[in-house]
Amino acid sequence: MTSNPTWVLKRFPEGMPGPDDFSLEHRDPPVAKPGELVVRTLWLSVDPYMRARLSPAKNYAAGQKIGEMMRGGGVGEVVASESPLFQPGDIIQADDFGWQPVTTVAAKTAIRLDPASAPVQTSLGCLGMPGLSAYFALLHVGRPKEGETVLISAASGAVGQIAGQIARIKGFDPVAVAGSDAKIDWCRSIGYRTGINHRTAGDLIEAIARACPSGVDVFMDNTAGPIHDAAMLNLNTFGRIVVVGTVALADRFDQPDIGPRFLRRILVARARIEGFLLDDFEAQYAEARSQLTRWYREGLLEAREDVAEGIEAAPHAFIRMLKGENFGKQLVKV
Repeated sequence: MTSNPTWVLKRFPEGMPGPDDFSLEHRDPPVAKPGELVVRTLWLSVDPYMRARLSPAKNYAAGQKIGEMMRGGGVGEVVASESPLFQPGDIIQADDFGWQPVTTVAAKTAIRLDPASAPVQTSLGCLGMPGLSAYFALLHVGRPKEGETVLISAASGAVGQIAGQIARIKGFDPVAVAGSDAKIDWCRSIGYRTGINHRTAGDLIEAIARACPSGVDVFMDNTAGPIHDAAMLNLNTFGRIVVVGTVALADRFDQPDIGPRFLRRILVARARIEGFLLDDFEAQYAEARSQLTRWYREGLLEAREDVAEGIEAAPHAFIRMLKGENFGKQLVKV
């Protein structure tokens, strides 16, 4: 390969990111330094957390700099290794892939994959970060009891579709909120009891009340915004809200998140609101991956994927995911 098309951040987005915020540069293929791998990229993942990195504001993860190569989760084949941990031909997954066909990855961050165990791209979805997020956010933070109602927003997305199925497996009562009738139908097919199309439901407070006649015990919030507000007004006593994502705010990321204040409601309900970051559970990743893989191989977990083709499609895939236009886990097949 004589040219390695590489996406870089051209400018910080104002509001919703657009294609012009990124630039495609033709660079030379990289060479591995000690402790690095040269990897042929097979799959890239685009995820909501990446929006927070496209800002000069302080965040829990290091921000992207202007002119810097875009990075995210990926799967690829090792073509050269400067580490004893991996050999050419190994298939690996890591969270620091560049948006380019050939990239370098720090060997210490890579995980070797077994293509015979599951399709390799599942390590970016149901068996990777989204699956782990669903597992820990629901079971370790939300902590539903058997029979309790669990309301999940962005229910057909990468995290939501897995969370709903875990809720079904564990004997909870999962209710979906998603952005189209087709997405709600998919949610029902994988085990959600019912669902709400938030774009057509009208009064969301009433729609959630009808779908959750016994109230909401756990709200797994993948979006923030109006869905969060409506869920708060249907929350049961001692209800739990797990804040996993705020993708509904992607078009106004650097602006104040202004909406109703629910302090009286939280007080009376003795509700708990807790933010979720996957990194807090790193010591338990192996346990969760083992359980998710077992469910997947037993046919208890399904994972829908939305695949964009080619490195040129990476920014467009990222933007459509932020707008909720994807159906399932958004991937780029390089």
